[in-house]
Amino acid sequence: MKLNLNRILLVFTLSSISLLSSFSLVVGQSIPTQPSQPTSPQPPKSGTIKVDLPNLPPGPAPGGRRFGGARRGSCPDVKPPLTALVPLTEQPASVTNVWGLTTQAHPQLWFYLPYTNSSGYPAEFVLLDDQTKDSVYNSAIALPAKAGIIKVPVPENVPSLQLGKQYRWFFNIYCDPQKQSTPIYVEGVIVRKNPNQSLVKQLQKAQPLQQVAIYAENGYWYDALTTLGKLRQTNPQNRTLQTQWRDLLAAVGLGELAVQPLVQP
Repeated sequence: MKLNLNRILLVFTLSSISLLSSFSLVVGQSIPTQPSQPTSPQPPKSGTIKVDLPNLPPGPAPGGRRFGGARRGSCPDVKPPLTALVPLTEQPASVTNVWGLTTQAHPQLWFYLPYTNSSGYPAEFVLLDDQTKDSVYNSAIALPAKAGIIKVPVPENVPSLQLGKQYRWFFNIYCDPQKQSTPIYVEGVIVRKNPNQSLVKQLQKAQPLQQVAIYAENGYWYDALTTLGKLRQTNPQNRTLQTQWRDLLAAVGLGELAVQPLVQP
């Protein structure tokens, strides 16, 4: 009887050791981790912004003038000159076209101004219906305290740009207060076009900096530049925004203006 009791104790002990070992193995196994959540899309890297210039609008070529041109009257010869921040194409080869698309009913346009308010030169922005030549908007523009890039908005109280219609704009700087001489000017065309549904969905999901690349890749120049310009005005010291600004301007041959400050009239 005593012998049987010893055997029972031995079996119980061995069973307990086996059970503890099995439990230790289970506890020691690594618990599967949950799959990592997808990361948010990253902003475009330096040099990755691509500007896709759309085909010219139907009808006569837009033409235009991106640079202010030769010295006139008392205006000094300056470099860089008055410049419209708009793409320039030659199509056909003998015709220079300064134009771009926007999704906005009241867009903003951007210009580099080499002249300051100390000069006393009158300046104006003019927007015309390119077909009827009727004036849509005409406003005097105050020159900034220092040379730089300004934005010129088409105000909300101005009739909305109609879809598909060409509008011709001018930025004029007169070299005398009486406006007696021919102004130094830049000229171009803007056309409002609705994005397709696929593009609308992309823009809705994208962060503002990503929207810049989406607009540029789909030919909406004015929207790309304005979106990035607003970001830069809000975060002037942000190096990523500075780099994207440089890349966007360089993509249309205006890289030298990227170092110019954004200024207020």
